[in-house]
Amino acid sequence: MVESPGREALRSVLWLVIAVAALVFGVASALEIRGALEREREFRAAPACASVPVRASGCVWEQEFTVREADTNRGERNASPEAELVLPSGKPWKVTFLRADPVVSELEPDDRVVGLIWHGRVVEVRDSDGRRQQTSSGPVGWPEDRLGGALACVSFGLTALVGGLWPLLARGDRRHAKAGAVVRWHGVGLGATAILTLWAQSANDWPMWAIPAIWGPLALLVLASMTAFALAAVRGDLDDDAPRRAQPQTM
Repeated sequence: MVESPGREALRSVLWLVIAVAALVFGVASALEIRGALEREREFRAAPACASVPVRASGCVWEQEFTVREADTNRGERNASPEAELVLPSGKPWKVTFLRADPVVSELEPDDRVVGLIWHGRVVEVRDSDGRRQQTSSGPVGWPEDRLGGALACVSFGLTALVGGLWPLLARGDRRHAKAGAVVRWHGVGLGATAILTLWAQSANDWPMWAIPAIWGPLALLVLASMTAFALAAVRGDLDDDAPRRAQPQTM
């Protein structure tokens, strides 16, 4: 079934909108990498507080808390895992986390935990078994997340932009429209590869440079595949409108 030119153009415009949004998010993530690196370095170099800080401070203080309640919020949409911690004075502190494991999912009311306080926020929680988990305010790991997000969004955005513009600049040419689709979907592969690389780096606690070191060769393979298939589409090698062979009739 041949798709109408108007529908093809609408699809291309939709891809262009998605591409621009991805590029904006990717550039924003890239601009945040430097600040995230500086904040992480500041945290790692922060000295221990000599006494309980009475105001937000750049030193690090370990404070004992009692768990009042903890909820992973796994069944709720757009809800982060959270816990309410109580100081010995009775003052409650509510903290959120990016994920439920390894600490939040095991917390029960009246459990004792140690919270790491930096700049007036609990940035890490350690349970009685010594397991640690960073809160949503924690600075560790943000540079890697921003780098992975920038690679995923910029690579996808650029290829989706090219793949969206290509059919619009060659209106009515089925082969060029197919080539544009090839470029777009390879862009999805580029973005997915960057996200999987970030996941592998985070799961194995590899250094930040591992992300471009792993993603770079994989991206080159995807780009080589994209180029080969796009050229094949322009040449007509991917056309599916060749006449079928006559099937022998059975009596």
